[in-house]
Amino acid sequence: MSSSVQRKRIRKDPAARRAEIVDTAAAIALAEGLECITLRRIAEELAVRPGLISHYFPSAEELVAAAFGSAATGELDRLLPAGPHAGRPVERLARFLDHTSGETYDAISRLWLNARHLSRYRPPLRDRVARQEADWRGRLEGLIQDGVAAGEFRTEDPLAVALQILVVLDGLSVDVNTVDTVGPELPAAVRRMAHRTAERELGLGEGVLERATTIG
Repeated sequence: MSSSVQRKRIRKDPAARRAEIVDTAAAIALAEGLECITLRRIAEELAVRPGLISHYFPSAEELVAAAFGSAATGELDRLLPAGPHAGRPVERLARFLDHTSGETYDAISRLWLNARHLSRYRPPLRDRVARQEADWRGRLEGLIQDGVAAGEFRTEDPLAVALQILVVLDGLSVDVNTVDTVGPELPAAVRRMAHRTAERELGLGEGVLERATTIG
């Protein structure tokens, strides 16, 4: 009897395999850009045949859209988790703005810029960008509504305030590709523009959100 026993190849559950492919593509998107996602590249990263990747994603465009959606949703879940919430709304808003105004958010800012540019030519990605934008608006609007209900915020139009905050954050994200290479770091007053906008539009005193972060 031969002493060598051939190891049986274990096939992954389809849902687990698909998630593995998307997670790998999302990591590449954050580190290198959506343009670097190809079926062959993902196959090489996972040490599988390209045909396996195309079985789950017949086209690279579908995989690019899924990778962006995974990365953007993961960041949204970290910043504004869905479901029951711990902490006061003002503390949750302060944490959200601190993270979206800091250096740790630069990678996702670059990814959003990348996705919006490429989405002009890629319908699957354009649809995913629109869906993610709606999700981010909805989560932030919900947080503001919670604050109004708790008597912490004052506004008659939570959606309008959410949009103003996101527009400021989008504007700040435009600089992430240039500050490190051709310009100085953004002044603190500029980085805190989203905080000031939120405080003004929600009837909070200046500096309240910074103090809420310390307390929270």
